[in-house]
Amino acid sequence: MTGLSAPETVGLLIVDMQNDFLHPQGAYARGGATSAAIAALPSRVRPVADAVRAAGGWIISTHFTLVPGRQGEPFISPHLKALRPFLRKGDFAPGSFGHALVDMLQPADLSVEKVAYSAFYMSRLEWVLRRAGIETLAFCGIVTNGGVASTLRDAHVRDLHCILLEDGCAAFSDEVHEANVTALRSVAEVMTCADFMAAMKRQ
Repeated sequence: MTGLSAPETVGLLIVDMQNDFLHPQGAYARGGATSAAIAALPSRVRPVADAVRAAGGWIISTHFTLVPGRQGEPFISPHLKALRPFLRKGDFAPGSFGHALVDMLQPADLSVEKVAYSAFYMSRLEWVLRRAGIETLAFCGIVTNGGVASTLRDAHVRDLHCILLEDGCAAFSDEVHEANVTALRSVAEVMTCADFMAAMKRQ
């Protein structure tokens, strides 16, 4: 693994692995927006998180958020409203069951709310990463072409060493996932979950 320093400077960034996206009682399941590839991720990522914890690294989770306005009605951007018309009051609300990281991957050391594809946009993510001394981010989560790609590219321009766990991410289409993995090779080191875990254990 190139560019990896001490394990305590490594963070596993779990992008949007929230109940409202993944749980059978979550918002996306209610709306019929499900994917077998996405559903398989928690069990694949859990050993990676365990390996990072054991090595002394950090677990960071990002949480897509629909900020409540008056009477709890969420602010939903027009493109998202058109794409996911089933979203409603209470979905992805801060502090709610749907907003939380899925049980299998808890706990996270650091959690950051996000309101757009990139977790860096108008958030405290960069601040907490710098304070924690994190220099390398290994990316997993959903979706490869949305939150993962946008956040990874923003991490890259901030001179963070980026690793994409290609089998630790997924999209609603395998073709879309593969196309984005290929595109991200120019800004990230691409590894499998198994190879990344082995590299962590060698540190």
